[in-house]
Amino acid sequence: MAVIPEISKYYGRHKLFINGEWIESKSASVEMNLNPATGEVISELPNATKEEAIGAVKAAHEAFKKWRDVPVRDRARLLFELRAKLEEGSDELSRVLCQDHGRTIGEAIGSVRRVIENVESACSALYGLAKTNEHIEQVARDIDQYLTWEPLGAFLIVTPSNIPMHAWSSFVPYALAAGCTVVVSPSRQDPIAAEYICRVAQEAGFPPGVINLVHGGRNVNKEILVQPEIKGVGFIGSNRAGWELFELCGRYGKTSSINGNGKNNFVVMPDADFDEAAQGLLRSCFGMAGQRCLGVDNVIIVGDRYDEFKSKFIEAAKGIKVGYGLDSETDLGPLVSQAGKDKVVRWIEESLKEGAKMVVDGRNVKVDN
Repeated sequence: MAVIPEISKYYGRHKLFINGEWIESKSASVEMNLNPATGEVISELPNATKEEAIGAVKAAHEAFKKWRDVPVRDRARLLFELRAKLEEGSDELSRVLCQDHGRTIGEAIGSVRRVIENVESACSALYGLAKTNEHIEQVARDIDQYLTWEPLGAFLIVTPSNIPMHAWSSFVPYALAAGCTVVVSPSRQDPIAAEYICRVAQEAGFPPGVINLVHGGRNVNKEILVQPEIKGVGFIGSNRAGWELFELCGRYGKTSSINGNGKNNFVVMPDADFDEAAQGLLRSCFGMAGQRCLGVDNVIIVGDRYDEFKSKFIEAAKGIKVGYGLDSETDLGPLVSQAGKDKVVRWIEESLKEGAKMVVDGRNVKVDN
């Protein structure tokens, strides 16, 4: 067993990042953040006050006035520096994901790699935006046509608990490349991951106010989104929260990119290599403890080999090693929270009452310390 050292057992009280400064929240509402693998308190999370949330919006709005005019090459330089910082800190970021989210170290390394790739893609998109501007002479008599892409302003970015860093990189680098600024509101279930990636971005040298970070969940998100300076939202999370934000965007005329829950099918064809397919399904079903929108919910066996494949998959599932993600031999880490686990167990029990049949029961699995 190769156990990778923890970064720290206790990170202290989280701060808010507003206008380039880490500030102590004045909020009296504080939650305890736990390491999902050990149950230990690893940080204290204050929920931002209304005044603090609005302060972040004002900072993003003021920063936008200058950031939108920063030359493309200078924006690109900062994004490339962000990429370099992410590469430099990838080991530390991966271990933070294990402790704050519950990932296995392999999954965490892969997630950080996706973050880096998103920044690379944003760099490419930055130059692509410049090329998509169009000028057509004489589109009609004595009329020329110009198409110019312009940044809109400050955006709210809401990231979920299952992919706290990856979701950040799915929005923030692209917004910055386009000349927009952001207020990031991460999930309260893994705030350390959100803070770490924000600190990396700060080290890359972005001007104050271009990136801001506040904590607080739905109430804070709504308060931010209704501010006139916020032009829209980028969201990944639950359907319920997504519909609430989408309704607000419609009411207040905001731009939105809303990504809710996903359901996916895994189809096994009659000529498939069943050993390979079983291993692929294992990763699809149990990767990140099933906490991802690309995970598999339904398995469809084409042909008359259902029982054969079912046996292969059950055998593979029984071989999964459950444990702390910092143990390199662990295949399956914990769900991000006790509430999340309780919900999954409740779904299982309700399914059994409705006639489902249990073939592998992992509800009371014993984990070696």
